[in-house]
Amino acid sequence: MINLFAVGPGPIVHVAPAQVFNIGGFTITNSILYGWACALVVIIFMVWVARQVTIKPKGGIVQFIEVGVDFITNLVENAFEDKKIGRKYVPFFVTIFFFILLNNWLGLLPFVGEGFHSGESPLLRPFTGDLNATLAIGAVTMLTVYISSIREAGGPLKYLRHFFIGSPLNPLYFVIGVLEMFTDLTRVLSLSLRLFLNITIGEIVISVFSYLGHVAAPLSALPFTLLEILVAALQAYIFTILSTMYLAIAVNHAEEHASDADLTEDGVPETIGVTASGSTHG
Repeated sequence: MINLFAVGPGPIVHVAPAQVFNIGGFTITNSILYGWACALVVIIFMVWVARQVTIKPKGGIVQFIEVGVDFITNLVENAFEDKKIGRKYVPFFVTIFFFILLNNWLGLLPFVGEGFHSGESPLLRPFTGDLNATLAIGAVTMLTVYISSIREAGGPLKYLRHFFIGSPLNPLYFVIGVLEMFTDLTRVLSLSLRLFLNITIGEIVISVFSYLGHVAAPLSALPFTLLEILVAALQAYIFTILSTMYLAIAVNHAEEHASDADLTEDGVPETIGVTASGSTHG
């Protein structure tokens, strides 16, 4: 049995995106093409869900979306010390969560991959299974986080202040702050690679067990497809919670520094003074 599978050509796995056509000198790959299709489906679907929402909860897919929105809303609000600030960013993080989640799930449809071909390459492949796509998602997310962090901190210099736990004039604190800034810049790669690798590995595993099953491919790949549905949801959650925490940490630190600025070196509020006779005045 092992020899029978060994002499075969093996499962076909396409990790890199393939060119489908060109538009004005720009190459359109199969992952970009499917990403556009998925984005259109997601927009239409979410608009339909929004129109179905009523004061009285409904069942089915609408309730599923409502539960997801409530879950992400509570997650974002609780990450910030000031929940009013957190509410401003709920729409963005809810959008990120469902965009990644639905793209991950749409990439598991049977016709994606080897279902249709353009020449020797698949016509469609999972959008989040392309490193270029996950890098774009990570870059847009972190750019939004940086811009929002600077705005909430009150300026670029005040934002940079949260990287330093003490005075930047202290050599040790300065080195730690610089390392923190460097680590912060690698978050785009960490978010992108984590999402890309999990989706791609799942795609490879499903392809391998489909090949091993031959005519029984749907049965042999079913357990791993179900597992990948859970992994796809987990990766959307991890991406969302990490990007939320990156923004919340910067904003919360900025608020702490603002509070510290109102205190003297001894921890006494500057608005309170002590007279020579020992009495206090405002």
